[in-house]
Amino acid sequence: MKSRILLIVVFFALSFVSCKNESQKSEKSTTEKVSESSAHKGQASVIDNESAANALTVAKSIEDFSTLVAAIQAAGVEDAVVNTGPLTIFAPLNSAFAKLPEGTVENLVKPENKATLAFILVNHVAPANYPIKQLKKEAKKGRKLYMASGKYLLVENKDGKIFVGGTEILKTVQVSNGWIHVIDDVLVPAE
Repeated sequence: MKSRILLIVVFFALSFVSCKNESQKSEKSTTEKVSESSAHKGQASVIDNESAANALTVAKSIEDFSTLVAAIQAAGVEDAVVNTGPLTIFAPLNSAFAKLPEGTVENLVKPENKATLAFILVNHVAPANYPIKQLKKEAKKGRKLYMASGKYLLVENKDGKIFVGGTEILKTVQVSNGWIHVIDDVLVPAE
């Protein structure tokens, strides 16, 4: 009788260990699959129809930013403009890109110019919260804004209008991860 009980206990113990190992293998396999499928996707690839729109979502919804959106995608910096923030983005309109010398945009979106394009685009992003009210204060103090490119842009108040990097802010939109200030010039860093 004791040997029978011992045999049953051993059987259940082996069954339990076997099931546990299979469960761990299955969990590991599932984890690996999830990791592999999302390994090359960043926050910009997340589909969220419930939260407030971030800067990239808003830009994609406005036709006047189609060149900016295409440039962001070509440079591979989508994640930079959807991050939690706060961010302040000085967003050039299509007309701003049209002011550049002929062929400039076409040349910049080529794969071999990806780093240059990314540098230009992050020169439009301040990793801080700058609503228009704050920009007015910064202009009054004669301050420069630190940009994600590592460069600085001067904030000025000219006749009640706010200028950043020499270009006027035309409109301001609050987004979930900060602010978009609409501008009509591309802020190309001097270099």
